[in-house]
Amino acid sequence: QVQVVESGGGSVQAGGSLRLSCVASGSIFSISAMDWYRQAPGKQRELVAAITAGGRANYADFVKGRFTISRDNAKNTVYLQMNSLKPEATAVYYCNAYGVSGLRSSFSSWGQGTQVTVSA
Repeated sequence: QVQVVESGGGSVQAGGSLRLSCVASGSIFSISAMDWYRQAPGKQRELVAAITAGGRANYADFVKGRFTISRDNAKNTVYLQMNSLKPEATAVYYCNAYGVSGLRSSFSSWGQGTQVTVSA
């Protein structure tokens, strides 16, 4: 079983920055990719950024140039540096990790989420 835990959320003013962290632990053989999603009240969950084991990153258009995703494979950890935050970034941010478990079966695990609130 693989567990995912996010941290680093909080409240900031518009224009501020936050850094989110996500750690995967448990029976892990390999992690293919780790992604950040967000879900605002009344809206569907949407992809924010994703990064492969090789470090290839993809971003949603609405965060390009302001958010940076990075990964420490040795620590099974992914980060999301969020700069120039806007009020519309207010949401619960979720991390998803998927790969192969120690039992050689595929997994896709979600964390519980961390709240980000950006005030105008």
